Amino acid sequence: MTAGPLRVAMWSGPRNISTAMMRSWENRGDCAVSDEPLYAAYLAATGLDHPGRDEIIAAGDTDPARVAQAMASGPVPGGRPIWYQKHMTHHLLPGQDTAWVHGLANVFLIRDPAEVVESYLKSRATVAPPDIGLLQQVALYDDLCADGAAPPVIDADDFLRDPGGHLRALCAALGLAFTERMLAWPAGRRASDGIWAPYWYDAVWRSTGFEPWHPRHPALQGAALAVAEACRPAYERLRARRMTL
Repeated sequence: MTAGPLRVAMWSGPRNISTAMMRSWENRGDCAVSDEPLYAAYLAATGLDHPGRDEIIAAGDTDPARVAQAMASGPVPGGRPIWYQKHMTHHLLPGQDTAWVHGLANVFLIRDPAEVVESYLKSRATVAPPDIGLLQQVALYDDLCADGAAPPVIDADDFLRDPGGHLRALCAALGLAFTERMLAWPAGRRASDGIWAPYWYDAVWRSTGFEPWHPRHPALQGAALAVAEACRPAYERLRARRMTL
């Protein structure tokens, strides 16, 4: 880690609690947040037709190297001492330089792939293993572990059973003081939300805290089940390293 503000990079896949986690950190009061800063570059490079694609590309930076430099060493918005960066691992495309990630305080947020696939297909017609980020998560995790320090891993299911306990443990691991402000926030949209928020953030805009835990029993079949099972070994590897209280 370099001297200066703490740059927390939370690496997740889609259809996780990543946006609620961003709310939690922003509500600290001493923390700036950035919402998926590599999204515009990802869409521009892949040509994928996501909701709001043209708006996202127009509003964002399509140069991944420039985004990386800003995240790793650029000025923190508002001059805050903490900068929480909500990243999607599938936005890291094959061949992209990830050396910049090694200078951040990295955390991994994982979720059972069957739950991710089930949720993903509520908004998208099809899904493939690279779409849900777990394969990229485990590759990035292994790369970071080669430095000699394993980043914290948080399983969303565990987290929702005890948000306070996990946030206290994570703050301690990052050398930060925990605040109860991280557990509740005002409902509504934020200026920090990505321009894609109207397509995805209805539930987050209604929320005032993390959703209560409840058991989920996805019933996948066919191609959807095959995608979840293709990603399961990566999930299980990361889950074995997850934070336990």
